[in-house]
Amino acid sequence: MTTVEIIILITAGLMVGFINTLAGGGSIISLSVLMLMGLPAGMANGTNRIAITIQTLAATSSFHQQKALELRKAIYLSIPTVLGSLIGAWLAVDIREDIFEKAIGVIMLVMLVFIFYKPQKYIYGRAEISSKPLSWKLLLIFFLIGIYGGFIHLGVGYFLLAGIVAGAGFNLVKANAIKVFIVLAYSPFTLLVFLWYNQVNWVYGLILAIGNVTGALIASRLAVSKGVDFVKWVIVVIILITAADMFGIYDFKSVVSGLLPQLH
Repeated sequence: MTTVEIIILITAGLMVGFINTLAGGGSIISLSVLMLMGLPAGMANGTNRIAITIQTLAATSSFHQQKALELRKAIYLSIPTVLGSLIGAWLAVDIREDIFEKAIGVIMLVMLVFIFYKPQKYIYGRAEISSKPLSWKLLLIFFLIGIYGGFIHLGVGYFLLAGIVAGAGFNLVKANAIKVFIVLAYSPFTLLVFLWYNQVNWVYGLILAIGNVTGALIASRLAVSKGVDFVKWVIVVIILITAADMFGIYDFKSVVSGLLPQLH
């Protein structure tokens, strides 16, 4: 591995860790870079789980230190998500990206509408819901989210945030803390599945993780210090960019490829 490739992986990880901690969808960067470096889609998907696991460990620790993590609810929501993620990871062995990319784009745009249509529900949370026990319907939703997260992970943060804010009633800052805890809970299990199928490159994954951790620590502190509105606008920008890429309006891989011709 060259020095240039190491710098690229760390830089990509920095952006991914920041974006994933504040919102979601950052894995579009890491997956694109890993595939440009020659990894097949399945191995890029598995390798990315190393960085995600370490990134969420750092972010969860930071949120907990800042007393932004509702640990009990986070644990309850993690259980069905972990179970679902195991199913998703098994399905990911023969991954098909085209259909899922279009689905991600549609769902992200729908979520963007909700953010502006009823911000008090999808951004600020509702205390009367957050104080109540979690319903079986919500737990089922998180099981389904877990299947998706185990399958490809890309964009799972948006689905988790929607469920935590609209379903469990927490505002975006607390929802982000719960979100990273849930991802931390299921990521080691999905990583084991990919390891079983030899779909992990440890060298690339650990180097990528250096940047992921740095970005996650920066983002977790900004989320708490800047508040809900800051997180909202970060999510809006990332949704628009990611949706454009999913629909083929904006090709992120081509942009990266053009900036880094030495990788080919």
